[in-house]
Amino acid sequence: MFFFYSWGAPKFIFVILGTTFIDFHLVKWMYHTENELKRKLILTFSVCMNFGLLFYFKYYNFFIENVDYVLQAFHFSSIRIVKIILPIGISFYTFETITYVVDVYRKLHKPLDKFWNYQLYIILFPKLIAGPIVRYHEIADQIEDRSQNETIDNILAGFYQFVIGLAKKVILANNIGVIADEIFKTDSAELSSLSAWTGIVAYSFQIYFDFSGYSDMAIGIAKMIGFKLPENFNSPYISKNITEFWRRWHITLGNWMKNYLYIPLGGNRTSKWRGYLNLWIVFLASGIWHGASWNFAIWGIFHGCFLVFDRTKIGNLVLRAGNFINIVKTYFIVLIGWVFFRADNLHHAFSYLKTMFSLKMGDFQLDSEGTFYMFLCALFAFWGAFKFGQKIINKFYYTVYNLSEHFVLSIFAISLMIICIMMIASSDFNPFIYFRF
Repeated sequence: MFFFYSWGAPKFIFVILGTTFIDFHLVKWMYHTENELKRKLILTFSVCMNFGLLFYFKYYNFFIENVDYVLQAFHFSSIRIVKIILPIGISFYTFETITYVVDVYRKLHKPLDKFWNYQLYIILFPKLIAGPIVRYHEIADQIEDRSQNETIDNILAGFYQFVIGLAKKVILANNIGVIADEIFKTDSAELSSLSAWTGIVAYSFQIYFDFSGYSDMAIGIAKMIGFKLPENFNSPYISKNITEFWRRWHITLGNWMKNYLYIPLGGNRTSKWRGYLNLWIVFLASGIWHGASWNFAIWGIFHGCFLVFDRTKIGNLVLRAGNFINIVKTYFIVLIGWVFFRADNLHHAFSYLKTMFSLKMGDFQLDSEGTFYMFLCALFAFWGAFKFGQKIINKFYYTVYNLSEHFVLSIFAISLMIICIMMIASSDFNPFIYFRF
């Protein structure tokens, strides 16, 4: 695990080792302390230390840039920006260190007895870089004893899921990403409305298959070595409102925000308007968690507004329009949000949106290869809305296979893996999108 992380970020292995060493001993101290004030002080110190490091590495320059912008407006001298390199996976492992101290504080599970077991939880290599975000009490027992998960069935099922994730990334995300990247790097003023819509639809497929592909690969590898990690995606584009979308998209982040931010803010136990404010705060935080940019903040606020809308009487009334209309409506809203997520800056985002809705004509047509991948991505993104598609998903992800099914799936997975390897060998380097978060 240390070799895996050091290979990508040799300098930062000492940061993660140092903070986890302090956290491990702080949490043990807290667990054996009966004085409630001391327990809260230890909890506060640990949370502040971890979020402080995250703020420094990920948000310090963003904060300074905005302060500098205000100072410049009042003709003060500018503030020097410090060059800071972001440690890989810091957003994910910071959230997991927070779950460790909070879960022990809440007495959901006792702390781990051995320091290297705690390292195993934090630096478990399949999930380290981009999740899923695993809450401590969900995996604590597996860290100390996972013998019940070390079965041939789990090893094979993990291999199948790994290959499916690899195929999502290599066959779908990389190829559809070519279309999205080509359109987004073009000046918005030169795009037609059709090309702009094609670009954002392509990006919606790219980010879904890229990130869900990574999650499948991580869950599959973990399953092969005896760990059961939570699923992270469940056909999000067939959601009928934004609330359902967030129950299906990046599920582990949504669960983290609910349990460690929304509920501490008061959750549903507050007044209606305070509950709306809490939702808005949670999704503002979700947006900023993805990156130090106003684009991400607005993306989070945008989703937060629709989550509030879903809780109103009008939001409940809209659901009566039927599944098809609601799926189309929700996908449309998600597409608008993705513009802010993908655009280089706010000016680019608003310029791109203007082109999308300008009804500007132009000469644009996908080639046969692009059309094929758009169709393939649309099929796999939306087939969960149909009975046959959901049946296949349930069969693949949630079924224990018999011997003949293992034989068929093994041949299928090996064949698919060979295709993926061939495509990797003949293509350029395509990193996972969520590595930069």
